[in-house]
Amino acid sequence: MKTVRQLLQTKGHDVWGVAPDTSVFDALEVMAGKNVGALLVLEADALVGVFSERDYARKVILKGKASKHTLVREIMSHRVVCVSLEHSVEECMALMTDKRVRHLPVLEEQKLVGVISIGDVVKAIISEQEFMIEQLENYITGTR
Repeated sequence: MKTVRQLLQTKGHDVWGVAPDTSVFDALEVMAGKNVGALLVLEADALVGVFSERDYARKVILKGKASKHTLVREIMSHRVVCVSLEHSVEECMALMTDKRVRHLPVLEEQKLVGVISIGDVVKAIISEQEFMIEQLENYITGTR
């Protein structure tokens, strides 16, 4: 069973974030430039929220707000679900499903050390399943 620590060793520890007083437009530019679906919202190195494409669609577009005049702090998700390096990938999948989130910041001793997405988790689970299937096929056929 793969852990978040192992997943980050493969994926990397890059974290993309913005300050709460960043305009939504500028945050969207960062997201587009980094090709990510969410940014962590950081204030003095403290995690204070998450800004996602979903927040933008539901809290800016549908409410008729202007991206250049709306601040990230006004629409970010304040309740941030986090995990540790020791969480299993399966636990993360269950947490993401239960809490309906697509991104999980990773904390080690209250310090931000990475972020994982639903895509990272699904890819890891599929990889584990493919490995298990291969091992079972080899066992059944008697090959190595």
